[in-house]
Amino acid sequence: MSVAAPKRILLIVGGGIAAYKALDLCRLLKRRGHLVRAIMTPSASKFVTPLSLGSVTGDKVYGELFSLTDEAEMGHIELSRDADLLAVVPATANLMARMANGLADDLATTALLATDKKILVAPAMNLRMWAHPATRRNVERLKADGVTFVGPRTGSMACGEFGEGRLAEPPEIADAIEAMLKTDTTLPLPPGAMAATPSGDRPLSGKHVLVTSGPTHEPIDPVRYIANRSSGRQGHAIAAAAASAGARVTLVSGPVAITDPLGVTIVRVESARDMMEAVQAALPADVFVSAAAVADWRVEAAGQKLKKGPKGPPALTLTENPDILRTIATKGPKRPRLVVGFAAETQDVLANGQAKRERKGCDLLVANDVSPTGETPGGVFGQDRNTVHVISAKGIDTWPTMAKEAIAEKLVGLIAKTLD
Repeated sequence: MSVAAPKRILLIVGGGIAAYKALDLCRLLKRRGHLVRAIMTPSASKFVTPLSLGSVTGDKVYGELFSLTDEAEMGHIELSRDADLLAVVPATANLMARMANGLADDLATTALLATDKKILVAPAMNLRMWAHPATRRNVERLKADGVTFVGPRTGSMACGEFGEGRLAEPPEIADAIEAMLKTDTTLPLPPGAMAATPSGDRPLSGKHVLVTSGPTHEPIDPVRYIANRSSGRQGHAIAAAAASAGARVTLVSGPVAITDPLGVTIVRVESARDMMEAVQAALPADVFVSAAAVADWRVEAAGQKLKKGPKGPPALTLTENPDILRTIATKGPKRPRLVVGFAAETQDVLANGQAKRERKGCDLLVANDVSPTGETPGGVFGQDRNTVHVISAKGIDTWPTMAKEAIAEKLVGLIAKTLD
């Protein structure tokens, strides 16, 4: 199993007739294992809808610079810097002119100006617009700034003319993107620029935090699997909070249907054994937060789909999965300074949580009642709120019911305080 993190591409869709090809490019990049987020310029929505683009990327499509919701979720600067590469497809003459002159009057141009990653541009426009001296000046300026171009190509255009200005085909653009991703795509700061953050603002700056999240799927056959109800919301929220606190975060995630947190390295896995391998590969770390709901058992998966028959249901022999939390918490040269475990219980929450902390050897254990009629109204799995008890060698600290994001921020604060 490969645990290499997929690359993240921020696709900026300009307002040209060729914008529909951005959908094909997204599909192609995703088939090649990459993650795609998209920004649409206001005029791009005249050619393709945010709904169609979002259905292909599997993520929210961004477009409003001054959206209070968007800014609260990730901020336009974080959005532009979370990607490994920015690709402008199609790049209109107007969009390239604004890029070349450093304008930042919408979300697309603001992201392009604020990014610390390399940029690929795929122009598409009428042949006379492409040949105009003003466009040629802008292209040369962008190339001098380090922007990579692919296309345009010669061919028939929607306006009925034939010549240079046609968008490069999606496979060619995808190949150019992958070629750029083989090298470091982070841009150095210009001489004299200051990147430092006041030390008091980001308490986990310089630390590596390793988080597991979501369920694991243990295959029974090519169709069926053993799983649990974990959504990954709490683990993902912890990863996001740790990144906001300045940490370098590796998030090892089982199969989930929620949006990736920004600013973290994602490693996707399926089974408990996959997760164990990925966690060990991500070490060393300063902190390990084992928030995933790992399946305790697996079966020997059948090579073909198990069918009904006269002998009745097949016998499934359960085998214990590796214990990730106990393995990492074991004393050794790669043991993180702080190991935090989770316990999802349906009865005797505190007693079971205390016993688990001692049995696993972790420093802190976060226990919660996940039963539908438990401490959190409406249950915990897949919901927005949680009620937790933080268990340490010193005792138990019960936190009030709050949003999972708030719990994540409070837990990250506790982690930072404990490390200090």
